[in-house]
Amino acid sequence: QVQLVESGGGLVQAGGSLRLSCAASRSIFRFNAMAWYRQAPEKQRELVAAITSGGGTSYADSVKGRFTISRDNAKNTMYLQIDSLKPEDTAVYYCNRAIVGPRDYWGQGTQVTVSS
Repeated sequence: QVQLVESGGGLVQAGGSLRLSCAASRSIFRFNAMAWYRQAPEKQRELVAAITSGGGTSYADSVKGRFTISRDNAKNTMYLQIDSLKPEDTAVYYCNRAIVGPRDYWGQGTQVTVSS
């Protein structure tokens, strides 16, 4: 069964921190590069951070130095530590494989709202 469950979002003040979690089914997680995406109101979904099965990471320029992606392969779980939050980080955050197709399943996401 395909499963992606994001959690950990919330309302925080600018400069604050959050830690997002993603629980994925083994069929999605195992051996795959995974990623965090976000979608702000009236904007397209964008990839913000990715991690290979071996732990190699990459980040969008807008989040470098503030976001840290990690994964626990034994638990099929991925994390996103977000520090120094900015109002422009406000979005729904999703997790999925780093390479997704138009018919791939998406979870509900977790809302991150940053107040100025």
